[in-house]
Amino acid sequence: MHESQQVPEPVYESRLPGPLARSKRWLAAHHMTLMTIADTPHSIAFGSAIGIFFGFTPLYPLKTLLSIAAAWVCRCNKIAAAIAVTLHDVGIWAMPAIYIAEYQLGCWSLHRPAAHRVRFRQFGLHDYLNWHVFSRDVWPTFWPAFVGSLFLAVPSAIIIYFLMRMLVSRARTPQKIA
Repeated sequence: MHESQQVPEPVYESRLPGPLARSKRWLAAHHMTLMTIADTPHSIAFGSAIGIFFGFTPLYPLKTLLSIAAAWVCRCNKIAAAIAVTLHDVGIWAMPAIYIAEYQLGCWSLHRPAAHRVRFRQFGLHDYLNWHVFSRDVWPTFWPAFVGSLFLAVPSAIIIYFLMRMLVSRARTPQKIA
């Protein structure tokens, strides 16, 4: 065969539905990013665990900033924390169910009755500056959701720490050619 007649590499299409195929591509790309970060396995694993922890909390608008800040305070990898907290955005379709379960688990653990229907209303700028609005409307829902999130966030962070430490260590171990 001549050099000009090279066989093109086959293109493999995923058999998964569109959203799952995109999620798989995202996970594969970021998995490789985590494996190639120039840092210790402990630092990458700890940053990933912090990101997973904050991803489960109901602090949705602040989760990325909080995970990066916590990683900075703990002197672990901030990029790993940002990537891990973003993992929850890939599964955003499941997060409402997870937040409801966390709220109910928090109500159960705090011995409070769970509201059958949580009423949300629009807040104006003045409402954000008013402590009474926060204590009356936000806190009764937020606190049980936060406490309930700890039941998922802490075990998930511990599992991710050991899993990521093992994966990064294994990826960096020189492979022997037999």
